[in-house]
Amino acid sequence: MAGPIERDYARFKAIVRGAIRKNLKQYITQGELVGRQGRDTVKVPLPQIDIPRFRFGSQNQDGVGQGDGQPGDTLGEGQAGDQPGQGEAGDKPGDHTLETEVTLEELAEILGEELQLPRIEPKGQAKVMTTIDKFRGIQRVGPDSLRHFKRTYRAALKRQMSMGIYNPDDPVVAPVREDMRYRSYKKVFLPQTNALILYIMDVSGSMGQEQKDLVRLESFWIDTWLKHNYQGLDRRYIIHDAQAREVDEETFYHTRESGGTLISSAYTLALKLIEEEYAPDDWNIYVFQFSDGDNWSGDDTSLCISLLKEKLLRKVNLFGYGQVKSFFGSGRYITDLREHLAAEPSLVLSDIPDKDAILKSIKEFLGAGK
Repeated sequence: MAGPIERDYARFKAIVRGAIRKNLKQYITQGELVGRQGRDTVKVPLPQIDIPRFRFGSQNQDGVGQGDGQPGDTLGEGQAGDQPGQGEAGDKPGDHTLETEVTLEELAEILGEELQLPRIEPKGQAKVMTTIDKFRGIQRVGPDSLRHFKRTYRAALKRQMSMGIYNPDDPVVAPVREDMRYRSYKKVFLPQTNALILYIMDVSGSMGQEQKDLVRLESFWIDTWLKHNYQGLDRRYIIHDAQAREVDEETFYHTRESGGTLISSAYTLALKLIEEEYAPDDWNIYVFQFSDGDNWSGDDTSLCISLLKEKLLRKVNLFGYGQVKSFFGSGRYITDLREHLAAEPSLVLSDIPDKDAILKSIKEFLGAGK
């Protein structure tokens, strides 16, 4: 049965989850969570939530609570009239912000609940088992590096109390060999479900920093959800203008390019990468392409449609094409895809005109649970 501290902590966690869900759109559109990401956790600023705690004032001060006091004494330092202020007077309370850590696993669950995303059922090597070691037990022998100090202390205390040698006035607990407890592990068998996320981004002259920020934010949330579904996740990045090349994550998000646009160059490189390193029978493959929809020519668009229909869409779980707003051209590409490939089950198309459309786009991409 949970104690009062555990119950209070559980209630606080529920409040935090509720606050995150309420402000989820704000975090996505402002990119706060992306910038606060650690290895396994994200630091989330939660306004209007504060943990109750005692606050002690400074000593040797006059006023109420520090003696008899005199009429007109202030209640403490920092009150109105005690120090000169800046700006005009107001009648609104100040903000109280608590920054709390949330695991990416919890964040993925909140995202799935908010967007009502279905659980993905991976294809591929469902019958191929991989093993991991988990420390789930306690044993009486083992190396010192695995000694469980709390269990050891508890065993020693029980022994001394049962023998009547424990002295509360001199509470020294000295473990002996028979008291030692060690963590033990056992192998846990899990289905091997590997996945590849392949990001493709147009970095031609018409793609500005605003468009790239949209890609960065949406990619973070796609990563968060897919990590929740797979034990192993590979991420690869392709950028292109008139030519395509594979880059690392840092280059993908921060490169500044210019030039024309040949989308087929990216598709050709993506096919080469998949065929050489990621067999579709063994890997769950997700491709997410982002562009402003201005291709160089109708001939290249026809080649792209052919590559998608005859090759790429046959190898992937999902091909998501997200089109950001074009400021310099027609943005025709998404219209051509709708005209020629609307019946393809693995193709999902999404318009992303601004940051407010990111949540809707994520639901369009991942809502099918492929």
